[in-house]
Amino acid sequence: MIIDVKKLKIAMARACMGVADLGEKANVGRATLIRILRDDGENVRCKTVGKLARALGVDVLDLIAKDEK
Repeated sequence: MIIDVKKLKIAMARACMGVADLGEKANVGRATLIRILRDDGENVRCKTVGKLARALGVDVLDLIAKDEK
């Protein structure tokens, strides 16, 4: 899946979370989050997208790039 990094950063800002905060709450490694943010959100596992969306309190569709819908 491809995550829209801009939407992810906006959701992080709304939740007042940094990379470490989100990683801890979503149970996703900090290195994984940095890779997602650096690599334009490409090749992200479905489970990871779900964890991030749940931790941020948003729908999964809110994080997925338009080309993936």
